[in-house]
Amino acid sequence: MCLILVGYQPDSDRPLVVAANRDEFHERASAPADFWPQFPELLAGKDLVAGGTWLGCTQSGKFAGLTNFNQGDEPPTERSRGSLVHDFLVGDVSALEYAKGLPANEYAGYNLFLFDGNELIYTSNIEVQGTQSTQVLAPGYYGLSNAQLGATWPKCTTGAQSLEAATARDFDADDLLDMLNNRQQPSDELLPQRGQPIEHERRLAPCFIVGDDYGTRACTAFILHKEHMTFAEQSYAAGGKATGLVKFELAR
Repeated sequence: MCLILVGYQPDSDRPLVVAANRDEFHERASAPADFWPQFPELLAGKDLVAGGTWLGCTQSGKFAGLTNFNQGDEPPTERSRGSLVHDFLVGDVSALEYAKGLPANEYAGYNLFLFDGNELIYTSNIEVQGTQSTQVLAPGYYGLSNAQLGATWPKCTTGAQSLEAATARDFDADDLLDMLNNRQQPSDELLPQRGQPIEHERRLAPCFIVGDDYGTRACTAFILHKEHMTFAEQSYAAGGKATGLVKFELAR
């Protein structure tokens, strides 16, 4: 139940602002965000099970973030979705070209935000009636979780509103990390209707999920300025206990 909030204002001093939570089983091994020795331009966390990543950026200002598309029981696939973020960031094609060239049927359901410095792209390999699976996004504020872009899940709608409010005043990465640590439980009538028990939906509904086996593992803030960028990641252990914090200030 990951969450990615994006503020895209290409003509402003901060063209791209991202606040994202990674939700995962606590037992799944991963490494905190850092530069990858084999790809010195790449800054991202690392899934130590499959080798990919869920979110990252490059020193040139590219960005990509991934959420799984919830489909209930997913068939096994040979390719990890974490390679989608990695391959875009270390490649040299535009975001739109990359999205259009993906072999969608080789992955379980996914959503992707891709930013190449010129365009912000949303793409998914799941077709939803009334939603374009690949879109060139207009300036605005977006919330994405485990359904299509535009789904009115509380964490997406209130999250996008909170990000817009935060960016309207003086803010920094710490403010975004604090915003992501929102553990408030939405009311039942606002929860997704997916045929799941209400207890299941309640558990996964908050922006920040607390659990002993599954929950929010990392909160990430990425702020792209015209001449530099900030990347900050706060990690969490079981029970929502804060562990390590890493922060990078990078020139473009």
